[in-house]
Amino acid sequence: MNRRVLIVSPHFPPINAPDHQRVRMSLPYFEEFGWEPHILTVRPECVEGVPDPLLKQTVPSHIPVTCTGALPVKYTKRIGMSSLSLRCFFHLLKAGDRILAREKFDLTYFSTTAFTAMALGPRWRSHLGVPYVLDFQDPWLSDYHKQPNSPRPPGGRFKYGFAQFMAQRLEPNTLRHASHVISVSPEYPKTLLERYSWLRQDQFTVLPFGAPETDFKQLPSLKVRQNIFDPNDGKRHWVYVGRGGGDMALAVRALFSSIQSKRYQHPEQWDCVKLHFVGTSYAPGNRAVKTIQPIAEALGVADIVEEYPHRVPYFEALQILTDSDAILLIGSDDPGYTASKIYPCILARKPIFAIFHQQSSVVEILRRCNPGRVITFNSQARPEDLLKDIGYQLNWLLSTAKGYQPETNWSEFQPYTAQEMTRQQCAIFDRCLTLHEGVKKA
Repeated sequence: MNRRVLIVSPHFPPINAPDHQRVRMSLPYFEEFGWEPHILTVRPECVEGVPDPLLKQTVPSHIPVTCTGALPVKYTKRIGMSSLSLRCFFHLLKAGDRILAREKFDLTYFSTTAFTAMALGPRWRSHLGVPYVLDFQDPWLSDYHKQPNSPRPPGGRFKYGFAQFMAQRLEPNTLRHASHVISVSPEYPKTLLERYSWLRQDQFTVLPFGAPETDFKQLPSLKVRQNIFDPNDGKRHWVYVGRGGGDMALAVRALFSSIQSKRYQHPEQWDCVKLHFVGTSYAPGNRAVKTIQPIAEALGVADIVEEYPHRVPYFEALQILTDSDAILLIGSDDPGYTASKIYPCILARKPIFAIFHQQSSVVEILRRCNPGRVITFNSQARPEDLLKDIGYQLNWLLSTAKGYQPETNWSEFQPYTAQEMTRQQCAIFDRCLTLHEGVKKA
């Protein structure tokens, strides 16, 4: 008989959000590895985000989903608090209390960047005896924006400061009672082990997101159209799909500076090249701020760079990658940053040019799978330090024929599939339950 896991994921289809992708891609495989999932989420109309109805079609119809409400953002934003994790906390608490009291669950699993929701784990463990696993897709408590010359934090100093105030109070207790912590980056366990002396190395597993192979298989039949560029206009379209931000300024400045230098030497090579940066802001509507275009204007390449800050539906984003001539992957100056979008980029079968911090886990994946080229930098690097290497790789990218597909090593890619990642998640669940049952017997 399969064991049961309650998965807490405030973002969920049809909302397009990066932090539910691990859950969404794992759902078709949980039962294969002995677990029956039940989703606890927030109703889509209560969530600020881009809906994509096609995403809902990828969720197996037999999996139960319980949706809760949330405080209306039109009221909470008046005090500067539109965070979903705060707005939905008590709704999740009540719904989770009810579900866990009514039905038997072996484990709860928090896979979200709405971190405040994770604080429900200790409550349910204490009151109902249900162990829990945490999935850290970003740092919860972080000193990144306290560092000298760090960029302005997302949402502003007040919002970020309040989030960190909450993290200081909630993270220690939440981690202390967790059965296990999954992390997308090897840097997060290092930081947490340094921060809390009572944590152990064996309580952590680094597990990247799984690759959405089935989404790419479905894509042609969905007849999705993207509205960012015309792939048949004779131009070479290089695309970046993902968030922007001040922490990516070093890589972006290095890229644009190198392009401007190359254009000065051989302007004719760039007449047909267009760079598109899509979905660079998480903020909805008129709150979305461009962070790439100002750099392009300052460095003289604005005529070939277009930034679309608003998020696009998930399958439209995949179509943008598929229609492109090359894919850009831009990394943060934060060494712990890892990009879950790397797998769709590889599966799009287009040449990839990446610029990442040398400690990012993305670097190893790219080098093993060989879908393109990667330039790395360290924490002391300046944009001018990267110009020569970037220029060399730009020459390579310009030399590739239209329609070129990289010679990706698909056997090296196999460990990153959604099925394999789900198997590893379920193996962690099994170990946690064995340990929990052993403690109870003792």
